Amino acid sequence: MKYTVNVWEDSVKATHTFLNEQEIEHIKEYIPMALKNVEHLMVVDNDDAVGFMGIENHKLEMLFIASNQRGKGLGKALLQYGMKNYGVCELTVNEQNPQAIGFYEVMGFKTYKKTELDEEENSYPLLYMKLDR
Repeated sequence: MKYTVNVWEDSVKATHTFLNEQEIEHIKEYIPMALKNVEHLMVVDNDDAVGFMGIENHKLEMLFIASNQRGKGLGKALLQYGMKNYGVCELTVNEQNPQAIGFYEVMGFKTYKKTELDEEENSYPLLYMKLDR
């Protein structure tokens, strides 16, 4: 579990530039519970965790890749696995994370809804995306 929290933190610092250090530390407190409670958790490792994905009811709940592993196809392989084996067809992404949005669009997802606040009522706009079949 420790390694996946480390991957989460590393990935967030590389991609969620809209969060400050204090916000990251606050959110980090909830990550072990989120990892424990997600229906399906897949972790990729090679002596150390390098990426993970969580799926709940055909929805991608989390996908984080260590910053030194980004751009190597790991995220694509995980998402394709989730789509094929767990029927992933929906996800939510921070609007302030354009790299992730672009990735999901390339993977076939389209935005169908936007909110100005995240699930915790913080002012981080979210995009809700569905697989465009």
